[in-house]
Amino acid sequence: MRARPLVATAAALTIASAALAGTTGSAGASEKADPEVTTLAKRLVSPLSLAVDSDGDRYIAQNFTGLLMRQAAAGGAPQVIYKGKKGAEVGAVSVQEGVVTFAVSQGNNAKGTIYQMGLDDVVRKIGKIHPVEKQENPDGAVRYGFRHLKPSCAKRIPKFIPAAYTGVPETHPFATTSVGDTVYVADAGANAVYRIDPEGEVSPVAVIPPHRAVITRAGAKANKLPACTIGKAYYFESVPTDVEYGPDGKLYVSSLAGGPEDGSLGATGAVFSVNVSTGKVRKVVGGLVSAKDLAVAANGDIYVAELFRGRIARIKHGKDKVRTFIELPLPATVEIGPDGVYATVNALTGLEPGTKPRGKLIRITS
Repeated sequence: MRARPLVATAAALTIASAALAGTTGSAGASEKADPEVTTLAKRLVSPLSLAVDSDGDRYIAQNFTGLLMRQAAAGGAPQVIYKGKKGAEVGAVSVQEGVVTFAVSQGNNAKGTIYQMGLDDVVRKIGKIHPVEKQENPDGAVRYGFRHLKPSCAKRIPKFIPAAYTGVPETHPFATTSVGDTVYVADAGANAVYRIDPEGEVSPVAVIPPHRAVITRAGAKANKLPACTIGKAYYFESVPTDVEYGPDGKLYVSSLAGGPEDGSLGATGAVFSVNVSTGKVRKVVGGLVSAKDLAVAANGDIYVAELFRGRIARIKHGKDKVRTFIELPLPATVEIGPDGVYATVNALTGLEPGTKPRGKLIRITS
């Protein structure tokens, strides 16, 4: 069950989205609102990362094509401002006062490098995650899989599902945010949040704790698990998908479990807060489906893009009730701009041969 839906193949992502089509808007109360949706850009391929500057300029990463684009606040066609080498993924985009931070990932969770583009449009390397991840492996002591399973039962588990293991060194920087001159990175391979200080030193801040799922009879059947696993807990890797800085001085991290996204083992997505001084991690809310991205408003409200559920959810500050802000097809990102909430939708279309990309950048106002 170590499969990672957001670092797997495009085909696997498409299959998972189809499997969850029936869960759109199925959980949480809906807020009474009639938001207006404006399309700002079309025909985007895998727009999995988005940032909006305080002046309204938009930065969109088309991850699987290795392109980073900028669209001016006034509109118009997005323009390419960075192109990765062949086979590289470009993503994890964020922006602060015109300085754009992004990541380039290469290999099978092997290399992740963080760059910044300043106001002069010059791209500078600010830190490499993979050497530190290889050396420190912050989740190396975390036990994933089954923790108390008889050897006779473990032998019956399918080979494609690891019965028990600890964290391995791998990196896939999936999101960034800047706080002053410090950059924080949510690494979907490392299951951790990293810090890059102004001198370029990279260090781990916190490990996102694993998701505990109890295997039900239906879950065992759906995942080809033997009956002896029913009632046992499986600890999934909590894959960080976004990181944002909140008005309370904490980081907020969205995550999805590195396992099945078909709902057979429940809604495994969550939002965590991270104290950057102590590294203490606290779960803010769980029960989300494919929590791909989040945004934190100035008043502390949290918005979460639930990719395969087909909605952007809202959690009011200080509450743990998840409500529907708006239903959208395959929303991959959510950001708060100066004039509304921004998102990318239809993010996984056009990935198979013969299909056309229908990815869009939209603005939501109410």
